[in-house]
Amino acid sequence: DEENTYLRLIAIKSNRTDEAELQGDAVVDATQDYDNYGKPAITMRMNNRGAVTWSKLTAENIGKSVAVVLDEYVYSFPTVNDEIKNGVSTIQGQFTVKQAKDLANILKAGKLPAPARIIQADVVGPSLGKEAIKSGLNSFLIALLVVLLYMMFYYSRAGAVSDIALLVNMFYILGVLSSLSAVLTLPGIAGIVLTIGMAVDANVLIYERIREELALGKGIKLAIKDGYRHAYAAIIDANITTLLTGVILYVFGTGPIRGFATTLIIGILTSLFCAIFITRLVYERWLEKKRPISFSTKLTEGAFKGTKFNFLGKRKMYYAISGIIIVVGMISLLTRGLNLGVDFSGGRSYQVRFDQPVNTLEVASALELVFVDEDGLQMRPEVKTFGGANQVRITTKYRIEERGIEVDEDVQDKLFSGLQGMYASDISEDEFYNDSESKDRGLMSSTLVGPTIADDIRNAAFWSIGMSLIVIFLYILARFSKWQFSLGAVAAVFHDVLIVLSLFSLFYGILPFSLEIDQAFIAAILTVIGYSLNDTVVVFDRIRERLRENRKKPFDEIVNKALNSTLSRTINTSLTTLFVLLVIFFFGGENIRGFMFALVVGVIVGTYSSVCIATPVMVDSLKKEDKENKA
Repeated sequence: DEENTYLRLIAIKSNRTDEAELQGDAVVDATQDYDNYGKPAITMRMNNRGAVTWSKLTAENIGKSVAVVLDEYVYSFPTVNDEIKNGVSTIQGQFTVKQAKDLANILKAGKLPAPARIIQADVVGPSLGKEAIKSGLNSFLIALLVVLLYMMFYYSRAGAVSDIALLVNMFYILGVLSSLSAVLTLPGIAGIVLTIGMAVDANVLIYERIREELALGKGIKLAIKDGYRHAYAAIIDANITTLLTGVILYVFGTGPIRGFATTLIIGILTSLFCAIFITRLVYERWLEKKRPISFSTKLTEGAFKGTKFNFLGKRKMYYAISGIIIVVGMISLLTRGLNLGVDFSGGRSYQVRFDQPVNTLEVASALELVFVDEDGLQMRPEVKTFGGANQVRITTKYRIEERGIEVDEDVQDKLFSGLQGMYASDISEDEFYNDSESKDRGLMSSTLVGPTIADDIRNAAFWSIGMSLIVIFLYILARFSKWQFSLGAVAAVFHDVLIVLSLFSLFYGILPFSLEIDQAFIAAILTVIGYSLNDTVVVFDRIRERLRENRKKPFDEIVNKALNSTLSRTINTSLTTLFVLLVIFFFGGENIRGFMFALVVGVIVGTYSSVCIATPVMVDSLKKEDKENKA
């Protein structure tokens, strides 16, 4: 061709006309190794049946070459030096380490039932990658600073201790990710930053219990001891529910969802260790040295003390408010539907940057003229502003059912053909597609998801949500011994998910950022489930404790007192988490804004539902059962 690139043609001789004498399923393992001269090589091991055939083949072909073929492409053709009887072979040659690893991966892939086809692909240029890293790092640092300052403002010297634990926690998270050689994606960064807000929750639970013990007149040493002891159950229950959600997200999720789940799981485990053990060690050291310890400032000392909100008395109003929002949302879901992203609908998505502001309708019209199928039907793509007015996201189903390099090249050629006239100054095809770090216009990223993989992602999403609800229902039932608690928690979760879905249906196309339903959105929904349950379990834990202490008082009075006693913790945890999410929302970049919007709405609704939905549903179902038993 014009670049003087050639393919080497190799003729392969076989005793059979239909297939090779030894298939890939005979290979048990293959690894990159080194030969006797220290050069990269490949060690290949076969099963017993394969070893017998391999022994026969090598004995008959000493001095000849044996080809390793996948999808009609010859990856290697080593020469047979001796008969190989034990099924363990070493392939030597002029390999680099990377080439040896690639060939080992080809060999151990096994016998594939069909040719390899690209069904999902993502391409992100370095320029966009640098922007994502920069925005992610900025949001991380700003969120961390905001939370550190707030904790010191509210809890004084104790807040400084929690800040130390939080910084150590960040060190642990990054250390574990580094040791696992984990790839840090933008959702992964979001998982870390979200962990900042949720990590504070354990400290807040402990500090609020210590403040309660101090209010009872206990000395600082006994108050700290009893505060930690009383907070353990709520901390463990709340974090296990979130951890279960993270595990299910990792098991059933794919791609970026797994990255988010990985950082979330690691963050929960390290947060528990830092909040429970590191802070306790600091306080014990301070107590030994008789240093002054304070758990509030003058401004926050009396915050939320003596609150007597009648939450249960207003539950009909809460039911009505939630009911109206959900009904309106359901109407919108039935009429407008949801804005399904490429992950769920299949298609090609391109993020393109121009050197001037562009009109999305003009971009769509220009591409409609070139995206024409074999029947002459014009296929109008969906074009949305993405970030600034000079950047758009283009989604099309043009030739999505077809496969092959020539198809991808045809789509890209037509993309460039339709868009080149939208630039203020001429742009070459090479500049449009190149991936230089200084790139400030052209194709910034692309995504391809075939219809089959889209179905797989959708099914995995439903399994993720369904399995998380079942597991959490059973866990709460085991911990609280009454199905009414599980019912209240699951009802709150359904309430939260329906409201988030309703808002995504109502506001897509209206808000100035993308509200697509994609893999990141499913990660957000499952995180909302975990957060909502975290909050609900803490409230239920306090209700259970109050019921044990005050069996003779009216049930509604006990529950209202329990809700009021957790109000300080609920507000502080929600505020710190919201601080983090809002910082990411504003500074984390356009790619993650829809994802963060779902989390912001979810945290607000989850906080509301744990008090105003989960608890009233639990109380009403208990009262109904009590009436039936009396009857």
